Amino acid sequence: MPFRFDDVEISWLGHAAFLITHEDTRYYLDPFKIKPKGAADAVLITHEHFDHLSIEDLRKIVKPETEIVAPESCKENLRAFGMGIVRLVKPGESLEVKNAKIETIPAYNINKFRAPGVVYHPIEQGGVGYIIEVGGIRIYHAGDTDFIPEMRNLEVDVALVPVSGTFVMTAEEAADAVNTFKPKVAIPMHFGSIVGSRSDAETFKKLAEVDVVILEKE
Repeated sequence: MPFRFDDVEISWLGHAAFLITHEDTRYYLDPFKIKPKGAADAVLITHEHFDHLSIEDLRKIVKPETEIVAPESCKENLRAFGMGIVRLVKPGESLEVKNAKIETIPAYNINKFRAPGVVYHPIEQGGVGYIIEVGGIRIYHAGDTDFIPEMRNLEVDVALVPVSGTFVMTAEEAADAVNTFKPKVAIPMHFGSIVGSRSDAETFKKLAEVDVVILEKE
């Protein structure tokens, strides 16, 4: 079942993929191996990795007038895809997309390494998280990130945070993050597909000092 906050509906589509629905407008985030729930009015992509920028999944939901928001690192793949209206962003920007106010937040690793001294998601790559404000509700999708300084002063109602470790925050780190910026509700993600399991989500819920909702994949 989706999670409802006032008249905004949030569905977890697995891994880091979500659908936010408000007044019949559909905002997809990082669609990957999804079962479509209608065509997209907007798609927000956090970075270029295959489990976040999936051309196969974009083909399922994008129509000519769909706005696709993504960082610069996605430019060539989206150009090859050739559908929708592409808007490239950098961390720290604000824009309006299909009646939603969007802010881009940096997303990067500080302690998850693919090789000595080389993180999986370097800050220089320009990956982002998003704050989507619809219906007066501010929803933060963290993207692939560790607990970074830019999170500390966030003011959001709902936080969608990765909890699986390896490439992103561990459950313990994610709990530290939400305990710092204190959203009204936190929803764990980035588990149950490539890395992580529901036990990571349960650990996060146990350690978090805010309301936690663990969604079932739709």
